[in-house]
Amino acid sequence: MIFLKLPGKAEQVSDEDMIKEFISTGDPGVLGRLYTGYMHLVYGVCLKYLRDREEAMDAVMQIFEKLLTEVPRHKIKNFRSWLHVVTKNYCLMELRSARSEEEKMKEWVTEQTGFMENNWFLHPIDDDSRKKMEETLKICIERLKKEQKDCIRLFYYENRCYSEIAQNLGLDEKKVKSHLQNAKRNLKICLEEKNVGKE
Repeated sequence: MIFLKLPGKAEQVSDEDMIKEFISTGDPGVLGRLYTGYMHLVYGVCLKYLRDREEAMDAVMQIFEKLLTEVPRHKIKNFRSWLHVVTKNYCLMELRSARSEEEKMKEWVTEQTGFMENNWFLHPIDDDSRKKMEETLKICIERLKKEQKDCIRLFYYENRCYSEIAQNLGLDEKKVKSHLQNAKRNLKICLEEKNVGKE
């Protein structure tokens, strides 16, 4: 509930009334005043799922933007409960998306080089082929730009997540993802040039 101070009295404005006002006027400021009263709860849920303060704060802002389009599309009887569900679903989607991207990269590395995370060579045919693969891969990694090389080493050798790499290298998380994608592409080109893994 929100109280508006008027001359001589305080008028109680319900969540439902503010939602109706937002839907009728389209004024984001109205929704912003309603959302402000629940931001600490949204942040708490986001921190619980995302386990990163900066990501949780970003999520709080992203969820508000989401509400601008979602609120008019739903009949909301209890804003607090509905917002909790929206927040939880947003966090789960973010986690699923991050895992999906990470799994895709790990699958590619496994296909190209036979390694995943810290166990680089899972099923070597023989010692010679393993050594050749390992040596060629090291050469290709050394050819990468410094940022790409650092990201690859931290991601695959040390099994660090995006946020940890970003903090370690002083980079934006989006930059880390970009460097990893570019490194993946460059490693693929390098390995193909050297005919690694081909009959």
